[in-house]
Amino acid sequence: MSANRKEMGETPHRRTGMMTSEFDQIDSPGVYIENRRGVLLRIPPDALIPGRSPAIEVLSDEPWLVTKISEDPYLPLTKARMIAADMDLRIHF
Repeated sequence: MSANRKEMGETPHRRTGMMTSEFDQIDSPGVYIENRRGVLLRIPPDALIPGRSPAIEVLSDEPWLVTKISEDPYLPLTKARMIAADMDLRIHF
């Protein structure tokens, strides 16, 4: 299949840096999508500095899985929607 894409001049969607993890394991700034409901989360660099306020804590009976879609926390919404749709993630923003 990938050989056919190359022949047709298409390139597969680049997924470098896009990974799924639990919310409390976020350690780098960027735009994340909460997988179950499709909520967009913007995590700026200063949100990850230890001791900064406000600290965000999510409490749930199940792990809150998020997928990083961009390293740019200020990614425009239309671009975020397009990337999330390309990755078949739920979109609720």
